[in-house]
Amino acid sequence: MAIDFQGRVAIVTGAGSGLGRSHALALAARGARVVVNDLGGAVDGTGGSAKAADQVVAEIKAAGGEAVANHDSVSDAAGAARIVQAAVDAWGRVDVLVNNAGILRDKSFAKMELGDFDTVVDVHLLGSAYVTKAAWPVMQAQNYGRIVMTTSAAGLYGNFGQTNYAAAKLGLVGLMNALKQEGAKNGILVNTIAPVAATRMTEALFPPALLPHLKPEYITAAVVYLCSEACNATGDIVSAGAGFYAKAQVVESEGVFFGAGSSVSPEMIAENYGRITDMSQARAYAAAMEEVAKIFGFFQKK
Repeated sequence: MAIDFQGRVAIVTGAGSGLGRSHALALAARGARVVVNDLGGAVDGTGGSAKAADQVVAEIKAAGGEAVANHDSVSDAAGAARIVQAAVDAWGRVDVLVNNAGILRDKSFAKMELGDFDTVVDVHLLGSAYVTKAAWPVMQAQNYGRIVMTTSAAGLYGNFGQTNYAAAKLGLVGLMNALKQEGAKNGILVNTIAPVAATRMTEALFPPALLPHLKPEYITAAVVYLCSEACNATGDIVSAGAGFYAKAQVVESEGVFFGAGSSVSPEMIAENYGRITDMSQARAYAAAMEEVAKIFGFFQKK
């Protein structure tokens, strides 16, 4: 069955170029009315221009679609609210939110200014939270919503020189994990994309020979699915790049239970560390209380 967004309204942040532009164009091509948000700044977040968002809106309209531009910063709570209000003012609802806006201020942790750490976290993590917060009551009232966060392999697995970016990106996974539970009763599904793509933010990170294979469209295919009525998943992290797609998860080992009321020493941890970290029986948990239930389950067994 073909996926379409007729009658749906989508917001894509950071949609003036790269992945966001690709997402916005694809959603519009399938019938969505799109708020194209972009501050129009440099990769490090400085400056601003209406040109980037306006050009994408012009592309959508030239292809017969509907779109409006917004030039607010996601890292400003009032600006984030205006992004959502632009959708409500134009079309009366918000069905889809793709939190894509981001910047880079890479430097080794020893050399990084705390201001650069804060700014990157503000844009990626707080910016996504601010826009989601503004869209949330609209989606609740509709009993429908699709939200996609944007994480990164840097957050999931680490990358030298990107402590600020990695911290923010893994924080988005935590945000998703809580929102997936709070949104379920109102039909709001929250998932996360982990892209590997060549954009102005990332092109310097990859060997030139790889760049032609890292098309944003590969990421967009997964994002469009996660934004659609066809998607019933929530709380998934989907890694995507160069035509490759996989699910990433946080998992926990089976662990070692020393006994209720027992005294546990550092030496006991050292002696059993191999068993504690043995991932052969690892499993994922859908909620924090599932993991807590496992721990208390050991008490019952004893």
